[in-house]
Amino acid sequence: MTNDLKLRIGIIGAGWIAEKAAITLNGLTDCECYAIASRTQEKADAFAAQWHVKKAYGSYAQLIADPDVDLVYVATPHSHHYDVTLDAIKAGKPCLVEKAFMANWKQAKAVVDLARERKVFIAEAIWTRYQPVVTIVRDLISSGRIGTPRLLTATLGYSMGDKPRIMRADLCGGALLDLGVYALNFVRMFFPADIVNIESTCVKSKTGMDLTNAMTLTLGDGMLCNLQSSAACVGDNIGVIAGTDGNLIIDNINNPQKITVNTHDREFVEDIHVPQQITGYEYQFIACRQALIDGLLEPKEMPLEETLYIMQLMDDFRQKWGVRYPMD
Repeated sequence: MTNDLKLRIGIIGAGWIAEKAAITLNGLTDCECYAIASRTQEKADAFAAQWHVKKAYGSYAQLIADPDVDLVYVATPHSHHYDVTLDAIKAGKPCLVEKAFMANWKQAKAVVDLARERKVFIAEAIWTRYQPVVTIVRDLISSGRIGTPRLLTATLGYSMGDKPRIMRADLCGGALLDLGVYALNFVRMFFPADIVNIESTCVKSKTGMDLTNAMTLTLGDGMLCNLQSSAACVGDNIGVIAGTDGNLIIDNINNPQKITVNTHDREFVEDIHVPQQITGYEYQFIACRQALIDGLLEPKEMPLEETLYIMQLMDDFRQKWGVRYPMD
């Protein structure tokens, strides 16, 4: 791919995440929402008409077979990522796969291994990893503005009722893969030191899925990270990085808009706002386009080893909690 070409993206799945992606792509000049695939032609046609998509397919296989699709964006529930991603890789199609990348580490490893063997680009669409806030916060930490970081806290909670994707094991339900994955990435994208100790607990639904969970990570560099995620309540969704000389308060770990810098005495210094967004999804598409231009097989913003590491962490948490999926 060259710099002067528009990235033609085919979306697999026509749910609300796909709609958000279409809105985003319609606002970009170098990327295009080129095709949509659903399980029925009727739904694909309706999506295409609403979001001005050129091609509509009534099966995932048809979209994968389209020679004009440059990147397949897998926007199905994470319980259904595995087979369609394998099919796309076998067809030589670069893939951007929504978070959580797969149901478990075993599936993730198989997909990554096949992509590497076939030399096909693949990336996880954990949108926060690609956003400008990552560089802003890293620069604030490395500049010494808050001294030496010692404590991180992060919460993400939404009151989601009895949604099937939260309650059902066959849909990889629970808060961890849907919400906790953001909290874990919030730690890893700023503090990738080895984890030397883990403590955790959860409250389960009647169907055996984790509704609310708490995770404490002790890092090898002396950081302590307290994380919570819940599909049962409205969280503040704030992330705090506390150092010896001040702290950073990130207003929403799911889509940060503002970083507040405070001094040693918790006195306000400044608010730093992120650049204006279309939706916040645009950065992952832009990053994939640039990676393909550069001839890379994974994006630098979210290396595949990080995806595998976090999938393994989530497997370990679920095993401790007794939360199991049929594909385990």
